Amino acid sequence: MSHAGGHPAALEQARTAAARGAWSDAYDAYLRAGELGPAELAELAGVAYAAGHLDTAIETWERLHGELAALGEDTGAAGAAVRVAMHLLFDTALMAPVRGWLRRAEQLLGPGAATPAYAWFAVVRAYERLLSGDPDAARAWAGRAVITGSGTDPAAAAVGRVAQARLLIVDGDVEEGLALLDDAGATAMSGDLDPLSTGVVYCELVCALQGLAQYDLAEQWTEAMERWTRANPIGSLHGRCRVHRAEILRLRGQCAPAERQALLACEELRPYVRRELGWPLTELGRIRLRRGDPQGAEEALLAAHRLGWDPEPWLSLTRLAAGDAGTAAATIRQALAHPLPVPSKELPPSTALRRAPLLAAQVSIALAAADADTARAAARELAEVAARYGSSALSGAALRARGEVLLAEGDAAGAAEALADAVRVWSEIGAPYETAECRLLLADARRDLGDPEAENLERGAAQATFEQLAGGTSEQPAQHARTTTEHPAQPRVTEPAPADATEADLFVREGDYWTVLFDGRRATVRDSKGMRHLARLLAAPGREFHVLDLAAADTDDPAAAARLVRAPDAGPLLDERAKAAYRQRLAEIEEDLDDARAQGDLARQEQAAYERDFLIAELRRAVGLGGRDRRAGAASERARAAVTQALRKALARLHATCPPLGEHLDRTIRTGTYCVYLPDPRSPVAWTT
Repeated sequence: MSHAGGHPAALEQARTAAARGAWSDAYDAYLRAGELGPAELAELAGVAYAAGHLDTAIETWERLHGELAALGEDTGAAGAAVRVAMHLLFDTALMAPVRGWLRRAEQLLGPGAATPAYAWFAVVRAYERLLSGDPDAARAWAGRAVITGSGTDPAAAAVGRVAQARLLIVDGDVEEGLALLDDAGATAMSGDLDPLSTGVVYCELVCALQGLAQYDLAEQWTEAMERWTRANPIGSLHGRCRVHRAEILRLRGQCAPAERQALLACEELRPYVRRELGWPLTELGRIRLRRGDPQGAEEALLAAHRLGWDPEPWLSLTRLAAGDAGTAAATIRQALAHPLPVPSKELPPSTALRRAPLLAAQVSIALAAADADTARAAARELAEVAARYGSSALSGAALRARGEVLLAEGDAAGAAEALADAVRVWSEIGAPYETAECRLLLADARRDLGDPEAENLERGAAQATFEQLAGGTSEQPAQHARTTTEHPAQPRVTEPAPADATEADLFVREGDYWTVLFDGRRATVRDSKGMRHLARLLAAPGREFHVLDLAAADTDDPAAAARLVRAPDAGPLLDERAKAAYRQRLAEIEEDLDDARAQGDLARQEQAAYERDFLIAELRRAVGLGGRDRRAGAASERARAAVTQALRKALARLHATCPPLGEHLDRTIRTGTYCVYLPDPRSPVAWTT
């Protein structure tokens, strides 16, 4: 193998920085080192990924594959090809290009070769098969990964064991699968694995527990992963950890911090092929739906769908929250009958675990659409899934579904029994929102049984929970709109007015500070651009302000405002490097499509075609007529980013100093190219600004 011709001092600096985990410093030093040999290219690829440069990592492994193949070093070339496949698998969720690079590696590897390259080949193949809906093949490859990795590369063996554990769980052998996950977690905590493998084990472990709805264990391992990522911010792992944290916060009823974590994850999980960004966007939609913001939920979920992700059942539930039960019933039916071929690390395709949340949603949607037969069938299948996997959360969902169906059928006694059990299960899990939803249904059952005292007890407990979760507002779920005259998506202030009812709510600037009075609570907040933007929005409820207007109004210099409007754009949506990467992935997808057609593999054809359509849509989004680049970040785009950031900072300060106002503004301030304050017209706030 050739040696580097680069600068020795820069190489030494790079290796020293990498040894202490200073990935950005190491990356910069490798770039200064000049021409690198194969060994140094492998080091650069690893450091580039750790420093967050996914494109450079993949390009470097591709280059190393070509150089080693030309030298006749088949094992090394195969190992580089496997690394390309691994990064594409875990960071782009594009399975067709993964298969293409695995084919290249397979051509260079001997069958069953006892090498680290073969162990990692088996790991990636196992996950590719799992995420493509072929658990039988995945099981065989996971076994090979463990056997080969045990003798050649402990990290590959550890990740292979996680794959085995996940497959055992999918098969319904939950106890043994959880035991294997515990072993894998212990290996990760031991410090014996390299940073990337450690992070992969942590992330896959939490994904498995979230998919199984084992939330207590998921929370424990999420905390362990957070502690590790704070000291080891490797690549995309920190962003993935944020998604897991957002999921737990949502479950615990802490939706405001959950939304902040999901938004941060969206910023951190933006690889050059953006499909994986659909995961945090979908979680963001779920959080917003729970917060009584169906419009914001729909925006996030549709964005996830445009990125090639599957936003169901949350998009159908958003339709239901908007009062369109007919559309919701049609879309959830389609999602169950023809699921999108989208890989999900939490809910692998073609599994009962993937169907469980869809079935739970279908029960509520079908009943809202007066389709009792469909609801009954969905509840029955959900009960079977819950019995198979033994998860408390799945059992709670199944009990609720059964209670909903019995209530609709007029069996109030049977419904009350099932729903009381559901309340108990969700309460033990520590999921206040789910508990309150079940209490509302139980209140309906108590009403039908002619027990008003018990009805009021349950309804009052549910209402108190919703008010507590919303920070003093009532956010009743859409499914129970029939029990209240108010639309569930429009929260209202329910706390008593201040003693001096004549005193209006204030948002007034006094020098370098703002005096804020809201619902009887007074706070003082330091002046900032975000506070000034908020004041303009609050002064004109319902009026849409273009971000350029807000930004220009924040300066007393007319010339500066004019320059802002005339400012040049910030370049193309995709630079040439990114477009080249997209086109290369497209070529790999076409190759996989040809191979799938030759083998008559319809499932692979469907998945590859879906990925091809996504990438073509991305390129079309970035390239206009005649091949001209569409421009991103024009003056309005830069102003949008600046105004949004300023508003978020101001809202964060208000959350800390006046939580009720922070919660109120979270629900009523809409940002984007146009910003607007949209309070509930039934409970207007009389602002003095």
